[in-house]
Amino acid sequence: MSSLPVNLYRAEQCRELDRLAIESHGISGNILMERAGEAAFDALREAWPAARRVVVLCGIGNNGGDGFVLARLAHERGLEVDVYQVGDAARIRGDALAARQRLMGVDVTPRQWSGQPLEGADVLVDALLGTGLGGEVREPFRGVIEAANASGVPILALDIPSGLDADTGMPHGVAIRAAETITFIGLKPGMLTGRGPEHCGRIRFDDLKLPEELYAQVPPAARRLVSGELRRALKPRPRAAHKGEFGHVLLVGGNHGMSGAVRLAGEAALRTGAGLVSIATRRDHAPLISACRPELMSHGIESAEALKQLSARATVIAVGPGLGQDDWAREMIAIAVARNLPVVIDADALNLLAHIPLQRPDWVLTPHPGEAARLLDTDTASVMADRFAAARELSERFSATVVLKGAGTIVQPPEALPGVCTAGNPGMATAGMGDVLTGVIAALAAQGLPLPQAAALGVCLHAEAGDLAVRGIGERGLVAGDMMAPLRRLANEGGD
Repeated sequence: MSSLPVNLYRAEQCRELDRLAIESHGISGNILMERAGEAAFDALREAWPAARRVVVLCGIGNNGGDGFVLARLAHERGLEVDVYQVGDAARIRGDALAARQRLMGVDVTPRQWSGQPLEGADVLVDALLGTGLGGEVREPFRGVIEAANASGVPILALDIPSGLDADTGMPHGVAIRAAETITFIGLKPGMLTGRGPEHCGRIRFDDLKLPEELYAQVPPAARRLVSGELRRALKPRPRAAHKGEFGHVLLVGGNHGMSGAVRLAGEAALRTGAGLVSIATRRDHAPLISACRPELMSHGIESAEALKQLSARATVIAVGPGLGQDDWAREMIAIAVARNLPVVIDADALNLLAHIPLQRPDWVLTPHPGEAARLLDTDTASVMADRFAAARELSERFSATVVLKGAGTIVQPPEALPGVCTAGNPGMATAGMGDVLTGVIAALAAQGLPLPQAAALGVCLHAEAGDLAVRGIGERGLVAGDMMAPLRRLANEGGD
């Protein structure tokens, strides 16, 4: 996705950009539609150069108009083209109607969709609904979307897969599953998070030659996190450096039977460059952790007073991996959040925090959707229905930088634009991955990065390490321990 823009625009903002292009810059809607159809046809030829038969599914709005343009261009280039009209053609107006008439002018007449088989095509083009959908997908669109998905034919979606919410990344009941999506004018945030990535496939972008100054008039809704830019914060280390210059991470967790979580977090902090890492854990676990990773300074901590003393030497505290929810856990989190230090909160510490709402200026919360739901006193489905809204509400409620994990992890700093990470893979859906992320973020904060920057870079390093770890091997069977070598490599690719 390196060629994709950084700024993300909601559907309404894209419509505003479209309006400004027409009204303020004199670019007609007809020209924009022709440019969109041409860009889409070029994307089709690049992705499927051997394709000979193309079926274009057109709705009754401007998205359908883009499809009519693509169909005309495909016909003029010698491809076999079938166009199916979905919805009442009598309702087509404006630029879309003009595009349909130009298509019919080259002797290609759209046929009304009535369940015709789609399996014989080389490529299906989804030009059904675009970003204007306001509710559940209804017939006849639902039927054609289901038929397209079941056909086994690869699909090119125009602007966004029909049925997918451009703002949230959630389907409106049903949505096209595209192999490729070419989106226009603005990259939509819903394409990058939630269910968006699995419905969009590979994403391409075309700004339809809109002038740069136009984008300055519409502030973006979010930003795509670009790891290369973020890694510039990791400067080369001076030759005379000593470990005290790179921070001291204190990790609190590892209740009875859960020592592995805090050990993973501790090693991740070391591999990401923390100078010192201490572990506050149950007394029985301390020697086990030290034996398997002697670089971690593991302490058996059974009282609040002992944690107070240990935390006096820390730069950053991270609490949660394997913490549990018993009296010991409650004591540990109470001390951690009371210290005047940056804090990273994860796992069971988040579940305990749901019962003791608190605001403080210098902390990071890293919930998955289930934990976010508990923090917001709602359910997971509500969080997933709008991940951006959930992250924003959490940030406001706790005055925190929030890392809402999942496909397209969202990083929401207080009173700032959210960032979306597009790296990572399904192999990372295994135990311990969140513990590793906690250690990474804590290590970056210990090295002096502001918490929002540490969270954003940490999310990117973690996701990209997961991608490196599965390269050439496959996603199935990836474990959290596999992340350590890639993390170290990526943490050393920063700076100049």
